[in-house]
Amino acid sequence: MFGSFNSDAEFGRREPGMKMQSLLELLERDGILPEEAFVELLSGRSKEDEAYAAKRAREIGDCIYGKQIYIRGLIEFTNYCKNNCYYCGIQRENSHIQRYRLGKEEILLCCEEGYKLGFRTFVLQGGEDPYYTDEKMIDIIKAIRNNFPDCAITLSIGEKSYDSYQRFYEAGADRYLLRHETADVAHYQRLHPKEMSLEHRMDCLRQLKEIGFQTGCGFMVGSPFQTNKELAKDLLFIHSLHPEMVGIGPFIPHKETRFAKEKQGTLEQTLFLLSLIRIMEKNVLLPATTALATIDPRGREKGILAGANVVMPNLSPKAVREKYALYDGKVCTGEEAAECRFCLENRVRSVGYEVVVDRGDYKG
Repeated sequence: MFGSFNSDAEFGRREPGMKMQSLLELLERDGILPEEAFVELLSGRSKEDEAYAAKRAREIGDCIYGKQIYIRGLIEFTNYCKNNCYYCGIQRENSHIQRYRLGKEEILLCCEEGYKLGFRTFVLQGGEDPYYTDEKMIDIIKAIRNNFPDCAITLSIGEKSYDSYQRFYEAGADRYLLRHETADVAHYQRLHPKEMSLEHRMDCLRQLKEIGFQTGCGFMVGSPFQTNKELAKDLLFIHSLHPEMVGIGPFIPHKETRFAKEKQGTLEQTLFLLSLIRIMEKNVLLPATTALATIDPRGREKGILAGANVVMPNLSPKAVREKYALYDGKVCTGEEAAECRFCLENRVRSVGYEVVVDRGDYKG
């Protein structure tokens, strides 16, 4: 146990800020709060509460993972997608982007370059592109597994059948990322076309867990129509799924979507939620995302100080990085590039942590 909460009766004897601290202590002890308590925590937080949550999140993460930050080599291998998610820049109806696909040899070359730089996890991420049949994906997975047997393979390619997931796992994939985006049905329907359903997405996540993948879910912070009630439901869903990974980042609008003029999510709220997730799911692998680095020059460092322990610089060929634009303004050159791994190491070191050459598996 990393802390203790003694009595609900203490609430009445504390200053308002101390009541929020007590909720955080209760979350740390039990790993869960009622929905209304999460709403109160999110609605009434102060700078003091944010600082306290970040401090506890760092202490918990350090106790389990030390001062180590895991790096994943991100390979964005296709920006084709059959879906039309209303917030996403690579939605099928966006005719203003230049589409691309990487072949197996190009993907293997990305892995080879990444391996030389010290990466021991490769994340294959793409839209839901029917071109990459199960057979094609299995061929790619097996090739990576054969060429880089000491590395972990993570997939982030959307909703598939149970049989497809099983075949990917048997081919050598270790992890699977599938952000649920929101755990509220009505909110989900306002962000997605009617042919997509939250129930199916959650079923996919449960199937991935059942098969044996280290499974990751996640959501956007500050997405259109989102309130603290929706965020509370996200936290409750994460607790129920108990994933090995959680990926969250601020909503950033894309100019070619219906949400082009919506307000983006905030750094402060995203960091606070990172801390809450670390306090709640203590062993979780928690990235400081590219979206954080996009809205703040030191977003990754601030994410680490809020409890994150993973960063995912880009291994994709330079010619395609700007084309994988889920949102506007994405960081895709300079220190986002995997070639600048040593720049990233210096940034991580500046906040008291170190990048390690490691698969970076979940410590359950």
